[in-house]
Amino acid sequence: MNYKSALKGLLTLNNVSRPWHLPVVAGITIGAPAVLGALTDSFAEAMIASLGSMVFLYMSPTRTTSRMLTMILCTFGFMACLTLATLAASISGLAPVALFVIAFAVIVITRYYRLPPPGSFFFILASCVAMAMPFDIAATPERVGLIAIGGMWSVFMAFIYSLFTGAHKAISDPVQVDERVNAIILEALFLSLCIAGSYGFALWLALSNPYWVPISCAAILQGATFRMVWHRNVHRIVGTVIGMFLASAIFSFHPSALMLALCVCVLQTIVEMLIVKNYGLAVIFITPLTVIMAEITTSGVDATLLLEHRLIDIVLGSVIGFVGGAIFHRSDFFRNLEQRMEQRNRLSELLFTRRDESNKADH
Repeated sequence: MNYKSALKGLLTLNNVSRPWHLPVVAGITIGAPAVLGALTDSFAEAMIASLGSMVFLYMSPTRTTSRMLTMILCTFGFMACLTLATLAASISGLAPVALFVIAFAVIVITRYYRLPPPGSFFFILASCVAMAMPFDIAATPERVGLIAIGGMWSVFMAFIYSLFTGAHKAISDPVQVDERVNAIILEALFLSLCIAGSYGFALWLALSNPYWVPISCAAILQGATFRMVWHRNVHRIVGTVIGMFLASAIFSFHPSALMLALCVCVLQTIVEMLIVKNYGLAVIFITPLTVIMAEITTSGVDATLLLEHRLIDIVLGSVIGFVGGAIFHRSDFFRNLEQRMEQRNRLSELLFTRRDESNKADH
């Protein structure tokens, strides 16, 4: 690796622009449930709805009908992930297995249907957060319902946004799929093993916030190449350290629930502006945002202590993700295995065709 060019890549601002109104609408959409929850003294529950409203980030640059269908399916995916993760958390030792199943399923589906970034990430994040919630079987329907409400709110906002931006006039593109099924399955198996393994390792270490380890691992493994994995690793660790100071500054003022809800709106808007420019800059604002959404509302622990714990979890998860990404991208093992699987498939198809021709000849 050319370290000079790699360092330059870390600091480069990508020449990618978004309409100014898209990040603003995303911030309002994701933050609105939090604001409503703060005004009605149900801030913790509203954070679950805000998590569901992150379906808005899956709004594809296609025709309105395609956007709606994709987001509705993603909402059902969020609901299924939350349900399975919540039920798995009730049995000791089952959570990593359930996370493996969830990660494998969402990676296969999102890769096969070429779902653009954030891809499988938020499905895994929602599952990890659900596993960290205090288990209450009676509260499961309510939590799933809140996810559904957040998702439907995002679909509604995306529909209004699409009407104003003229997406209904766009040319409808045919659905594209990735037909390299063997490669997708191998990738999903390995990445799911890394993500679930990182969670199991965090549980074995008895970390206070173990679910941030698989979340960070999944974020690093989102990189399509080894260089992207390396960049994400450095960006996530350095960005989190800087973001910790920003989060500490926010919580030093002992903000009310309403102020935290407004912070969600502002931080999400900034993240959406920066995520396409430089991942490291976006992580600086992702850090306080995720602490508000996933930690403060369900814990009475001091915010500074939470941030210190989270840094340890993120470094550990990032290192595991980096090692997994290095193995996957720098090794020929998976490419060779994929070629062998394809050869066996072609041989099976050939044998099946000859058998079919032989049966027809007999008749």
